Amino acid sequence: MKTLHSFALAALSVAILSACDKAPEQKIQSTMSETQSVTEQTQVTAPVAKKVPHEMTIHEDTRIDNYYWMRDDERKDPAVIAHLNAENTYTDAMLKHTETLQATLFEELKGRIQKDDDSVPTKSGDYYYSSQTRGDNEYPTYVRSLDAKGTEQQIILDVNELAKEHDYYAVTGLSVSPNGNLLAYGEDTVSRRIYTIWVKDLSTGKLLTDKLEGTDGDIVWANDNKTFYYIKKDLQTLLGYQVYRHTLGTPQAQDELVYEETNTSYYTGLGKSKDKQEIYIWHASTNASGVSVIDANDTKALPKRLIEREENLEYDIAKLGNIYYIVTNLNAVNFQLMTVHKDKAHDKANWQTLIPARDDIKLEGIDLFANHLVYKEREMGQSRVTIRNLTSGDEQQLSFNDSSYMIHAYGNNELDSDSLRVYYTSMTTPGTSYDIDLDSAEKTLLKQQKVVGDFNAENYASERLFITARDGVKVPVSLVYRKDKFKQDGSNPLLQYAYGSYGATMDPSFSSGRLSLLDRGFVFAIAHIRGSQMLGRPWYEDGKLLHKKNTFNDFVDVTKALVAQQYGASDNIFAMGGSAGGLLMGAVANQAPELYKGMVAAVPFVDVVTTMLDASLPLTTNEYGEWGNPNDKVYYEYMLSYSPYDQVSKQAYPNMLVTTGLHDSQVQYFEPAKWVAKLREFKTDDNKLVFKIDMEAGHGGASGRFKSLEDTALNYAFILDLAGIKK
Repeated sequence: MKTLHSFALAALSVAILSACDKAPEQKIQSTMSETQSVTEQTQVTAPVAKKVPHEMTIHEDTRIDNYYWMRDDERKDPAVIAHLNAENTYTDAMLKHTETLQATLFEELKGRIQKDDDSVPTKSGDYYYSSQTRGDNEYPTYVRSLDAKGTEQQIILDVNELAKEHDYYAVTGLSVSPNGNLLAYGEDTVSRRIYTIWVKDLSTGKLLTDKLEGTDGDIVWANDNKTFYYIKKDLQTLLGYQVYRHTLGTPQAQDELVYEETNTSYYTGLGKSKDKQEIYIWHASTNASGVSVIDANDTKALPKRLIEREENLEYDIAKLGNIYYIVTNLNAVNFQLMTVHKDKAHDKANWQTLIPARDDIKLEGIDLFANHLVYKEREMGQSRVTIRNLTSGDEQQLSFNDSSYMIHAYGNNELDSDSLRVYYTSMTTPGTSYDIDLDSAEKTLLKQQKVVGDFNAENYASERLFITARDGVKVPVSLVYRKDKFKQDGSNPLLQYAYGSYGATMDPSFSSGRLSLLDRGFVFAIAHIRGSQMLGRPWYEDGKLLHKKNTFNDFVDVTKALVAQQYGASDNIFAMGGSAGGLLMGAVANQAPELYKGMVAAVPFVDVVTTMLDASLPLTTNEYGEWGNPNDKVYYEYMLSYSPYDQVSKQAYPNMLVTTGLHDSQVQYFEPAKWVAKLREFKTDDNKLVFKIDMEAGHGGASGRFKSLEDTALNYAFILDLAGIKK
């Protein structure tokens, strides 16, 4: 089901220490008296970064960034690497007492995962495709079969074999040619999300000579089985902006450029119609979207815009016969569904409403079948899926037992299928795959993710609350806890999570890892703050640009209300967020540090103004529609008023764990590195401030299904230790 927003960081340490005063946390003497013990001598001093004033002036305002020197685009500067290694050494020392707890948590997390696990096969063309994980393997093996039962499976790609020689490894964009003979895939061994495309002959198992570098990893095949389209990235900004046509057996240098995006506020993507007759180049900025169409049967065809792009006009298309079904915000804040004959689509006057816009219901996406339309809506924060018979017009809405849940369609590749494949989960229900009969709406259970161990869903409860924020708006909150551990007397520790940007909605879903917190008495809460689309498109609009502070205020107000309603202990509240959610953590830490005993900020976007003023950094120009362009004074001043790095002040801060990856392509490592250095300079408390840098990973953290659990174990051990839970 398509959506319009499917939319993203020791030994030489003495050389970089500054002579400035240490914050209380760091008041460990760097010289030892003769009477001090050997144990005391092993104490580690927090890295104190040197200060090199760097002036930045715009709009007659000058900012001094003392830690700007930490930016090293090549990631090779000895002083920078030494400082990051020193941070890791300090973090290891400060959290050494949690190593046993980390190990316990890691084994718990790993122990709940079914080692031998197969995905539910999905049909595409003549084959059924699925993935397998076995034993302690970190990566999946992709297989296919001529039937849904998996008879005579053929291995098409064993990622474990490919990953053997690499510290980090990721594949993306697996795409089989129309005749089923060739497999193209993207490979990233650095974690910068820059992929090399390879093509494998599935009859011989050998790679072709074709090697396409500097791409986003995804390809779309033309129907001749020897031509495909791919997107090349700008290696500085990491923006995918050029669409090339490649013919097998020819060098990349001879590839034909068929489209180049000149507007740096747009992302570029590729797709193909379900009937395989058209190839789509998707264009998407924060406030506008569109599509260009290429004939999949003509390897000389050039893309044609469906309509000219317009600011604030968003649309997405799906094709059935000669009719386009268009999900659009044309005259519809919460989107509507329109139809038009493909030959008349160039004029919006020809678009006809099929499902009209409604003020309180957001249309999120559709899926088309030969005789059925499936559409997904959201009302009062809850998604629902409806099946419409295109002949009779009769409709059936899917129903489930949970009061709050997440559902999405996947793997529906065939127009003539008589069933809809969906993935369903709630905060107490593990991920479940169903096939839904398109005529009767009857559900067939295909698989529910097994949680190894003594898990029983009946031991847990989930609630949905609406919290009134300071401006009177009601903010949805999803909660989960273990029934026999929850007292609602203000004694339970509570972890509150949120994201709140880009219109990304964090639906309530199951996490087997989260059980390690719930089983120790934690309440877990997702605050569906403004900046998402939980309550429709206006909910997003009210949490971006010059309304961004609503996001932070909502989070703080939810925390206060949960304490007031005794869901959590006032002295045992924790917060967690990553990426743009890390920005949230930074802003909240500046605004209301007294509310939180501890925070985890993962790959946090915290240096908002400086980053958004630098168009050479990855993704900056694409973000103007989300944060504003600080070259405009109005946006500059507003951003500056909440930017976590700029707003660090002399006050007490919560205990904090900050994480990043050296090769992060979304939020550059130097943002959290600078932020931690400045926090150390200004904070007036004795609380922990530790910074963990994965020197091999990027924005998504470590690769592999088990290795990444080490990050989760670290985060949880940090929180549990502060909560007084030692095992």
